[in-house]
Formats: sequence, C-alpha cells, structure tokens
Amino acid sequence: MPENKTRPTKLSATAFIDAIEDDARRADAKALVKLMRDATGERPTLWGPSIVGFGSCHYRYDTGREGDMPLVSFSPRKGANVLYINGGFKKLSAQLAKLGPHKTGGVCLYIKRLSDVDRTILTNLVAASVASAREKYPR
Repeated sequence: MPENKTRPTKLSATAFIDAIEDDARRADAKALVKLMRDATGERPTLWGPSIVGFGSCHYRYDTGREGDMPLVSFSPRKGANVLYINGGFKKLSAQLAKLGPHKTGGVCLYIKRLSDVDRTILTNLVAASVASAREKYPR
C-alpha cells in the first residue's frame, strides 16, 4: 500500500507563513494559526510543502489504508484559504449557512478572505472539526 505523500516536515510553519508575499493573505494565515492553535492547544507544523497542521491523529480505514493526519489544518492558497475539516459538512450545514461566502468540496472549506466570514462561526466549525477527529481517532 502506498505511503501518504503529505507528512509532517521539519520546516518552519512560521517561516512558511512569513514568506507569503500578499499582506492580506499573510494576515489571514496568521489569524488561522491563532484560531487553530487555540482550538487544539498544539503548535503549527508544516505538513508537506504547504499545509499548516495542528496536532495529529492516526486513522485506519476499513480498506486497511492507514496513516497520520493533522487534527485540523489549512493551506493559504492564492485563490482561497483551504481549511481541512474533519467530520464532514452535513451536520455543520446550519453553521455553514451563517458563515458567509465560502465553498466546500470533500473535506475542504474554501474561504477567500477571513474578513468576509463570521469569525465566531468559523471558530465553532474548527472546534467541531477538532472534536470530531479526537472522537473518531482517539490517541
């Protein structure tokens, strides 16, 4: 079975974020670090070349595939900030309806600018993601 390509690295997540050229994107990334650090109590780690993750959990699917992933993570992409949300969006639909402009796909929540969304709802979504990951993949 192939290994996961996205794994924690020794590279600095802070240096990665500080290297973001666009001031607004960099500020959003720093705000997401604070939000996710507060939700997990974990320090940011760079997973692969562009995902900032917090904590980790070990998953095992019914197919036998297993590996490690962050409890919650994001990637500051050019088009949008991508937040990786555990637990799915179906049970979060009421909160998503109040979040503000966003898109979803798979486990990804796409937000162009944090200033466009309700921060309290975003904080609740991240907390729900962390709780879902900790429940589904206990240490």
